[in-house]
Amino acid sequence: MKTYYSISKRQAFVEGFKDGIPIGLGYFAVAFSLGILARNAHFTPLQGFINSFLNRASAGEYAVYTVVAAGAGFIEMAIMTLVVNARYLLMSTALCQKFDSNTSMIHRILVGFGVTDEIFAITIKRPGLINPFYNYGACAIAVPCWAMGTACGIIAGDLMPSNVVSAVSVALYGMFLACIIPEARKNRVVAILIIISFVLSFIAANASFLTNISSGTKTIILTVVISVFAAITFPHPEVENE
Repeated sequence: MKTYYSISKRQAFVEGFKDGIPIGLGYFAVAFSLGILARNAHFTPLQGFINSFLNRASAGEYAVYTVVAAGAGFIEMAIMTLVVNARYLLMSTALCQKFDSNTSMIHRILVGFGVTDEIFAITIKRPGLINPFYNYGACAIAVPCWAMGTACGIIAGDLMPSNVVSAVSVALYGMFLACIIPEARKNRVVAILIIISFVLSFIAANASFLTNISSGTKTIILTVVISVFAAITFPHPEVENE
C-alpha cells in the first residue's frame, strides 16, 4: 500500500494532476455558467478570475455574485460566504487526521486552502497518509480551470446577445437542481428541507414587513435558521453513534 513515504513528491504531484484533469474539465463548465452570473453582477473578467481563484466553491460564488448584484455590503458578503462555505472547515478537519505528524503547518494550510468537494473526495479515499504534493497536483489543474471558466463566462456574456445570455444563465440553476434532486430522492428529510427552503425564500422575498432587509441578509438568516433547525430536528445517525 502506498503511503506518505513510499512515493516521491514528483510522483505524488503527477498522480494528483492526472486525477485532477476530469475535475478541472467539470469545473470549467460549471464556472462558465457562474461567469454569466458574475457578468450580470458587473464583474470584469479579471475580477471574476481572481474571485474564482480564491473562492473555489459554486455555492459560495453564487452567494457572492447574488449579494453583490443586490448591492449588499462587505459584511453581508463575508458572512454569507462564511456560512455557505462552512462545510470546508469540516473537510479540512477530516484531512488533518490523515497527515503525518511531521507535516509542516504551511503544508497543512495550503492543503486546507485548496480543499473543494471533489479534491477532498479524491484525497480522503487514498490509502495511507496524505502527501501534500498530491493535493498540489490536483489543484494545479482544477483551480486554473475553475478560474478560467468564470473569466470565459464573463467574456462570452459580453459578446453574446442578451437573450442568449439569459438562456445560458438557466444552466446554473440546472446545476443546483442536479445537486439537490438526487439527494432529495434518497433522503426524505432532505426533500422536506428543500421544500421548506423554497417556501421560506419565496415568503422572505415577497413579505412587505421584510422590505427594509436586503436580499443578502435574508439569505444569511434563512441559511442559518434552516440549518440549525435541521441539525436539531433531524440529527445525523452517524453523529449519534459516534
